[in-house]
Amino acid sequence: MTLAASQAEHTRGFSLHCQGLVREAEPFYRSALALDPDFKEAWMNLGLVAYKLGRSAEAQACQREALRIDPESPDAQNNLGMIHYSRGHLAEAENCFRAALRLDSAHPNATLNLGSVRQLAGHVEEAEGLFRRALALGVDPVRAKTNLALALMEQVRPLEAEQCCREALAINPASPEARSNLALALLTMGRLDEGWRAYESRWEVEAMSAPAPRLPRPRWLGQELNGETVLLYAEQGFGDTLQFCRYVPMVAAAGGRVVLVVPKALRRLMTTLDGVAELLCEDDGANLPPFDYHCPLLSLPLAFGTTMETIPAPASYLRADAAGWSDVLDGLPGLKVGLVWAGKSRTAQPHAVAIDKRRSMRLADMAPLLLVPGCSFVSLQLGPPAAQMPALPEDVLLHDVSGRMGDWADTADLIMGLDLVIAVDTAVAHLAGALGKPVWMLNRFDSCWRWFLGRDDTPWYPSMRQFRQTSRGDWASVIGRVRDALAERSCG
Repeated sequence: MTLAASQAEHTRGFSLHCQGLVREAEPFYRSALALDPDFKEAWMNLGLVAYKLGRSAEAQACQREALRIDPESPDAQNNLGMIHYSRGHLAEAENCFRAALRLDSAHPNATLNLGSVRQLAGHVEEAEGLFRRALALGVDPVRAKTNLALALMEQVRPLEAEQCCREALAINPASPEARSNLALALLTMGRLDEGWRAYESRWEVEAMSAPAPRLPRPRWLGQELNGETVLLYAEQGFGDTLQFCRYVPMVAAAGGRVVLVVPKALRRLMTTLDGVAELLCEDDGANLPPFDYHCPLLSLPLAFGTTMETIPAPASYLRADAAGWSDVLDGLPGLKVGLVWAGKSRTAQPHAVAIDKRRSMRLADMAPLLLVPGCSFVSLQLGPPAAQMPALPEDVLLHDVSGRMGDWADTADLIMGLDLVIAVDTAVAHLAGALGKPVWMLNRFDSCWRWFLGRDDTPWYPSMRQFRQTSRGDWASVIGRVRDALAERSCG
C-alpha cells in the first residue's frame, strides 16, 4: 500500500513537472520519498527540480542518492553531469556523461551532453559527430540542432548553421535558442535585416544575456519622436556598449531626449558622447527619471533598420585627452604602441569561457612584436593576464601603467597619446575604434558575428584593420603578419 501511495504521489508530481510547474511538483516528490526513501526516480526528479530552481548542491545530493540506490543508472549519471556542467565543472561533467554512456552506449542525452563538453574543451569536430549521433539516437531534435549549429559556427560554416536553426524552428517556432543561433549565423553573413530581428530572442536565452528589464513604458522600435524621453541602457559587455553607443546621437537627432544608463566604469567616458541629455549609472536603476520609451543599446540597429550599407561609422564618436599621460608618453621614442593580449574571462558562463580562451593569447605569443625596432610598447592589459608581464625577458621592455587606469576614461586618454593599438577582440579594440585611433585587431578563426566574414577591415570602425587566424588557434601566423606590418610602419 505504501509503495502504491508513493508511486501515486510521484505520478502527480511528474505530471506537474512535465507542464513546467516545477515548484508545484516538488511537494509531491518529497511526499513520495517520505513514503519510500528508496524511490530512485523520485530522487532523480527532485534533483532536477532543485537544479531548475538554482539549488545546485541539493540537486547533486539528490542524484547521488539515486546512484546509491542504483549505481547502474545512466539517467542519474547524466543528470549529475548536467548539474556539474551548469556550475562550470566541466571535467566532472565529462566523467559523468562518459559513465552514463558506459552504462548505456546509446543514451541520447548523455551523447548530446558529452558533445557540449567536448566542444567547450576545443574538440569541435568530435562534438559535431556526437551531436549528429545524438540526433540519430532520437534526442530532442531542437536541442540537438541548435547545439550542432554552434559547432558549425565555430568551424565557420554559417550556411549549414543557418539550415540547422531553420530545421529546429520548423519543429518548434518558439525556440529562443534556435532563433538566437539563427541570428548569429545571419549577422555573421551580413544579412542584417532578418538577423537583427532574430537577435531579439537573446533576451530569452539565459547563456547570452541577463533577463530583459521589466520597465513600465513601451519599447522604442523606431517610432517618430517629438521630444519624448527615450531610456537607453547598456547590456552584455563593455565592448558591446562601446560599439553600439554610436546610435545614441542618432536617437537624439531623431527627436528624442536621451537618458543613457551605463556601468559605472564607463560613466565618465560617456560624458563625451553627443546627444545624451541625462547620464546615469546602472547602480541608479532604482531612481530612474520619467521616460516615454526604452530600448537596449543592441536593439538600436533594429530600430534604425541598419543594413550593411547603412552601418553608422563616424570617424570617431567618443573623445579623450592625452595630456594627463604626458609624463609617461612624451619620453617614449619611436612609434608608441598599446598592446592587449587577452580578454576578460566570464567564469560563470561555460560557453563564454570557451570563447574567451579562443579570442585570447598569452603575452608570450605576442612577444615577437616587442622586438620590432623603432617602437615603444605600453600595456593596456588589465586583469589576471597582466600578471604574465614579469615573465618577459629582461631585455624586452613593455611599460606597465595599469596602476593609473582607474576607469575607461583613463584608458581612453592613454590611447589618445598612442600612435597605434594592437589588441585581440576586446573592449579596448572597440574603444580605440570609437576614438578614431588606428587599431589592429587580432581576430580568432571563428570570429564574433560583428566582424562578418573574410574581411581585413570593418564597416563599424574606419580606423580598424583586422588580422585573422586562418586556422583555429594559430596565433603564430597572425603575429608574423602583424610583426611585418609593424616593422614596415615603424620604418615609414
